[in-house]
Order: sequence, then C-alpha cells, then structure tokens
Amino acid sequence: MTSSNQLFQRSVKDHWYVSYEEGQFPAVQKGWVLPPDRSADFDPFILMAEDWFKRGTFSDHPHRGFQTITYVIDGRLEHIDNGGAREILEPGDVQYMNAGGGARHAEEGVDNDIAHTLQLWLNLPKGLKTSESSYQNVYGEDAPLVNVEGGNVRVYSGNLLDEEGPLRSLVPITLAEITLEEGATYTHHLPENHNAFLYVLGGEVDLGAEKVNLKKHGAATLSYEEHGSANLSSQLAITSKSRRTRILVYSGAPIKEDIVQYGPFVMNSMEEIKEAYRDFHNGKFGPPAV
Repeated sequence: MTSSNQLFQRSVKDHWYVSYEEGQFPAVQKGWVLPPDRSADFDPFILMAEDWFKRGTFSDHPHRGFQTITYVIDGRLEHIDNGGAREILEPGDVQYMNAGGGARHAEEGVDNDIAHTLQLWLNLPKGLKTSESSYQNVYGEDAPLVNVEGGNVRVYSGNLLDEEGPLRSLVPITLAEITLEEGATYTHHLPENHNAFLYVLGGEVDLGAEKVNLKKHGAATLSYEEHGSANLSSQLAITSKSRRTRILVYSGAPIKEDIVQYGPFVMNSMEEIKEAYRDFHNGKFGPPAV
C-alpha cells in the first residue's frame, strides 16, 4: 500500500490490438476488447465486445447475475425491456443495466442505422446476483465535462476531477472518456485498489512512465495495488501523440469470487447456471421485450 504523500504510479501491465470478424446479417462485425477467456485478469470486469450491427441482431434475450455498461460509439441504439421501457441512445450516451436476478431486453439498431457499440460485462458479488433488475440511461450531455490542459475529461461514473459521474453501479467503478490534442499530457487519477483497463477510440497515446505506445483499437490493462485502499489515489500519465486522441478508461474494485459465464448468464456455479436456464424457460423472467 502506498502512503498518501506518495501516489502509486500506474504502468501498462499488458496491451493488445482488437481483431475483428465479419458477422452474418444483420450482424456486421465483432471484436473482443476484453476476451471472455481472460476474465480472471479483468476482475470485476468479465468481457467487453465491440459490435457493429443492424436491427434484429440482439432482439429479445435474457440475462442474470451481472451488469452491463454499453457505450454508443456511432449510430443509434434502441433499448427495449419487458418492463415497458423504450429509449434511443446516440453517440456518447451510455446505458447501464443491472440484470440481477433476471432481465429480459433487446438492443436494436434504429431504422436502417448500423449501431456501433462497446458493451462491457461487469460482475456482481454473490450477494447481489439475485438483486432486482434495473436500467439507467446516461446521456452524454448529463455527464460532467471537465476541461484539462490540452483537452477534456467526461466523467460517466465515479468521482474524478472533483466531479461525480451520474452512472450508479452496484459495485464501485469509474468510467471516463478522455480527449486530448497532440502533445497534451494528462495525469488520470484512479483509486489505487481498482483494477483498470483502457481502450483507444481514436488517435495515439503514450502511457505511463515507460511511455507504452498505443493506437486506435488498442487496449491495455494497468498495474494496481491489489491490497491498496479505495481512499487512496493512483496516477496514470497519458500523452497524446496525434491531433485528436480519444480513450475510455474503466476501473473497478475486484470482487475476488469464482464465476461461471455461460451464454447470457454469469453465476458462481454451473448449478446456478442451470437454474437460470430453468427459470427462463419456466417464464420467471417475464414476457418478451418487444
């Protein structure tokens, strides 16, 4: 654990570039930003997919045992759930879902749009896996925008730069979109005990004291203090190497529980997965989302 007058300096632990596969219509293309077979490295995050899709790709389907955070990069995304909600999100908007004990929803491209999204799966601790399902739309203009030298930071979740993001996760996380002009250097602060990763939406950056270089479609995990304190901060140095750099930085406190991810469910055992399928087929998730 670091002392309060010597902040932990984050470095890049691992980095890679996302590879993409073409989909079958109405799906267009998909890539794994956080591959699902490495979920133990990403705790409390499970996976993150980057998708391009048209209407009909993600029609009515169930979830249980985790949360999702969906960031709209381009196009329009229509959210439909079986509680009667129906909303449209646009670029820069984020939707949070707590699937909890059972959610049934659809995520659709609007009209003839190709929706381009990042969907992150965020684990729930065992005691919250059967919590009540809920949704929250966070529109880009409602997330605080803080000007920094050579750019700005939009705060979607957590307390960053003395601003509180509007997204309300059931577990402690931060989410920020950082935009920097060429040559700008910004130091991003995160709770030192948070596992963290970032994704380059555009441009090019040097990261940490080692100046690890990452370009568009690059992802990186960051070092952290596993036994650190949520009340102490850590620092990540970010330098933009292009005229317009945009990155998303996510962090969360590890849950440190074994999980089983199977299809649309994330539980702590295979028996709980089987129970989720039984409950869905027995109608306990409610009517379809249409």
